[in-house]
Amino acid sequence: MAVTAQQIAELAGVSRGTVDRALHNRGRVNPEVAARIHRIAAELGYKPNLVGQALVRTKRDFKIGAILQSVETPTMQIVLEGLRRAADELRASGVELIIRELRGLDEELVLESIEELTSQGIQGLAISPNNTAELRQCINGLYEQGIPVITMNSDIPGSKRICFIGMDNYRAGQTAAGLMCQMLPDTSKVLPLAGHLNNTAHNNRLNGFLDTLHEQNTHNLRIMPFQPCFDRNDYAHEITQHALRENPDLVGIYVTSNGQEGVCQAVEEECKKGKIKIIAYDLNAPNMRLLQSDSLSIVLDQEAFDQGYRPPFLLYEYLMHHKLPEKVLIYTDIAIRTKYNSDLIAFTNHADTTK
Repeated sequence: MAVTAQQIAELAGVSRGTVDRALHNRGRVNPEVAARIHRIAAELGYKPNLVGQALVRTKRDFKIGAILQSVETPTMQIVLEGLRRAADELRASGVELIIRELRGLDEELVLESIEELTSQGIQGLAISPNNTAELRQCINGLYEQGIPVITMNSDIPGSKRICFIGMDNYRAGQTAAGLMCQMLPDTSKVLPLAGHLNNTAHNNRLNGFLDTLHEQNTHNLRIMPFQPCFDRNDYAHEITQHALRENPDLVGIYVTSNGQEGVCQAVEEECKKGKIKIIAYDLNAPNMRLLQSDSLSIVLDQEAFDQGYRPPFLLYEYLMHHKLPEKVLIYTDIAIRTKYNSDLIAFTNHADTTK
């Protein structure tokens, strides 16, 4: 079976775009990285697909859209970085990736952005969606028009998107429940904080957590009613501060979305730092600092960079070769991070050394 550039990329620990640049002398690649790629290619007997390259040169260019919501949050900034890297690497293949960055979760803005991008002639769309009936109908309409859609970071089940790339958020919630049980003594009181109520990722993390504690809670943890903080640190701070003052026996907090900085600030202001176990999501720069200062106990990371980086390439493969993704649900890893395995390298190791 023919060796592919993707196989070389995985063995070399770089992206497929870096392999392409190294093997075809396009763009800047670190000499040591290039040498490693050439060595692996030679060992595997890799031969460029000259016919495929000729087809690429004769094919018309592609235009792909990407809509990213909650772009103001640290995690979505990492997803955005993945999209931008994909845009840079696909440009050499004649692909234009048009990125729309939206603050918060606003269905109307998403629908307007879809209309704008389709008017510009996009042939595929990557999107972090709200889970609403109207948006589901819109995605189904795009599919009927021949415009494939991939959801990233958050999904919209029941739609005709060709695949979803992101964390298995329900299982992540189950993981958080198991960790909370291990950290806390029996009958401890725990406060769950959710994000946006129409965000599938946030809700699945909450449901996985609550369902697991309800079904398998041998520790009999006492779970307070969940509170939505809408990805806002000020809301999370107010909710946490009120909960701590009203519940002096509160010893655990579970945060399904952004808002963990507000939670940690309130805990410290109430002189409870080190006494309350806090589980949050995503190894970004703020969370790394909170872990190192013992404000956060555990962070569940979801490989956010890949969630932005991979969809444009999958859409290109679909448009170019009519190749569907291998799976409808492509789950990124659930990585358990503590202060002992969370440094800057841990969340920037997605960046190839191309300088």
